[in-house]
Amino acid sequence: MTTVEKMSRDRVNGFLHAVGTEIRNGADEPIILTGWGLGNWLLCEGYMWRAGGNADRPRRIEQAVRELAGSEYAENFWKKFRRNYVTEKDIARMAEYGCNSVRVPINWRVLMADEPGITWLEDGFKLIDDLLDRCEKYRLYVFLDLHGAPGGQTGANIDDCVDDFPRLFTDEDSWQKGIALWAEIARRYADRWIVGGYDLLNEPIRPDDGRKPCAHLVPRLAQFYDEAIAAVRVHDKRHMFSIEGHNWATNPAIFNHDYDPNMLIHFHRYAINPDEGAISEWLALSERWQKPLWLGESGENTTEWFAALYPLCARNGIGYNIWQWKKMSSTNSPYSVKMPKNWNKFIEYTSGGDRPSYAEAQAMFDEYLENMLIENCVENPNVNASARREPGCSLRATDFDSGHGRCAVDAFSGYRRGSGLRIVEPAVYPEKRFGFDCRWDATKLALDIDEYADYTFYKSSQNSTISVEFAENSCGEVEIFQDSISLGSVKAGGTTAPLKLSAADEFVIRLKTVSGQAVIERLIYN
Repeated sequence: MTTVEKMSRDRVNGFLHAVGTEIRNGADEPIILTGWGLGNWLLCEGYMWRAGGNADRPRRIEQAVRELAGSEYAENFWKKFRRNYVTEKDIARMAEYGCNSVRVPINWRVLMADEPGITWLEDGFKLIDDLLDRCEKYRLYVFLDLHGAPGGQTGANIDDCVDDFPRLFTDEDSWQKGIALWAEIARRYADRWIVGGYDLLNEPIRPDDGRKPCAHLVPRLAQFYDEAIAAVRVHDKRHMFSIEGHNWATNPAIFNHDYDPNMLIHFHRYAINPDEGAISEWLALSERWQKPLWLGESGENTTEWFAALYPLCARNGIGYNIWQWKKMSSTNSPYSVKMPKNWNKFIEYTSGGDRPSYAEAQAMFDEYLENMLIENCVENPNVNASARREPGCSLRATDFDSGHGRCAVDAFSGYRRGSGLRIVEPAVYPEKRFGFDCRWDATKLALDIDEYADYTFYKSSQNSTISVEFAENSCGEVEIFQDSISLGSVKAGGTTAPLKLSAADEFVIRLKTVSGQAVIERLIYN
C-alpha cells in the first residue's frame, strides 16, 4: 500500500480509531492525515491582521474593532467575519488540493458566554454544525481544537488569555467550564463520524520565559486530560483524542501513561531543520506507547521547508496539518487576503498611534470582509504543491530520502546522518528569518562520481518535468533517473532544461554523478 493511497480522500470513511501506531478509518484502512488549519476564523491572531501589539489576541482585536467602528458596527462585523472567512468554497478548494482533513482552532468564548455559570452560545455551535456538513460533503475529517480554553491554557496571546498566565489550571471556574465544554461537544457530536477527533488543548503551558512561571502546572495538565476524557466518554465512546504536550507541544513529558485506548500523540514543529531529527524522538515515543503520531500544527516557513518536512513525515506514517490556510499579505499560505486600503491606520492605532475616524475604520473593515472571501484572495498554488511535493514545487538537493556516498564524516552535524554524502555549507550564513534557523536552506549537495541521492515525488502527469539547479561554478555531469529508468544526463551549469517525466502517483528521482563533481542547489518539479 503506497503513501498516496493512505493520504487519499477515499479514506475519509467512518469513525477514526487507533490501531497500534496507525490511524484507521471505519473500514479499518490505514489513513495518513493531510490538511490545513483554519486559524483566525474562530480564534483571531493579531499577526494575521498585521496588527500591533495592542491587538495581539481575540479580546484585544475585538476591543480595537469596537473602539474604531462603534459597538453596533462591531456586532455586525463579527457575524459577517465568521460567515466570510470560511465558506463552502474554502472547503471545496481544500478537497481539490487533495486534503483529507482540517483542524479547526476554537475560542471557548465562541461557544460559551464569558459570564458566571454555563450558558451555551447556539450561534457558535451553528458555525461548527455547518462546517461539519460541508466537510462531510467534500470528505474532509474535522479535528475540533480547543485553541483558547477558559482562562487560557498556554499563557500567551494564542490562547486569548487575560494576563499571559494559563489560568485554566489555577482557577476553579475556568477548569469546570473547560471540562463542561468538552462534555457538551461530545454530547452534540458523538454520532458525527466526520469529526476526526477531539484536540483537547492546543499548546498548553508555555515555557518559563521571563513571564510568571507556569512549568509547575504540568501535572495539572495531565489531570485535565484525564478528567476531560472521562467527561467525554460519558457521552461519546467512539471519537479519537488528540493529546499535546507542553512547551508549544514539543515536550513529551506528559506522555507518561495511557490516557485512552483511542488517542494519538500530537506534536508541533517550527524553527527546526526539516530532517529526521525533527521526528526521531516522536517516532520512538510512538513505538514505546504504540500510539499514532500527528504533526498537528507546523509551518510559517519557506515552501522548500514544507517540501522537505511534510513528505518526510508522510513516508514515516505521520499525518500533518499545516498552519495556516489563509492570512493577510502572505506568501506561505495557500491563500493571501489582500490588505485593505488605509489598513496602515489600523496597524498604527494598534501600535499606539493615532485613531482614524469612524468612517475610515468602517470602510477598511468593510473591505477586509470582502477581501477575505476566497474568490477575492490571491492564490499561492506553490504552497500546497510544496507541502505535498507535487508539480509546482522545488526541493533543496540536501533533502534527499536516501543516498550513497563516500564521505567519512556525518554530513552537516548530523543532517541526513549516515548517508555518506557531503553537504556543502556556505562561508557566511544568511540572517535568520522570523527567528527561524537558516543554516539548512543555505546548504548544497556535493556528488562525486558514482555517488547518488534519491528523492520521492508525487502525482506526475504526462506533462510533468524535472530540472536541476547547480551551484555557481559547479562542474561534472549528472544522470537523472525516474524509478530506475534513465531520463538522460545533464551537465552542471545553472538550471538544466526540463526533462519529461512519466505519469505516476508516486515515484523516485535519482541523481547520480557520472563524471567530475556536481554541487547541486535544488530540484525543480513542474
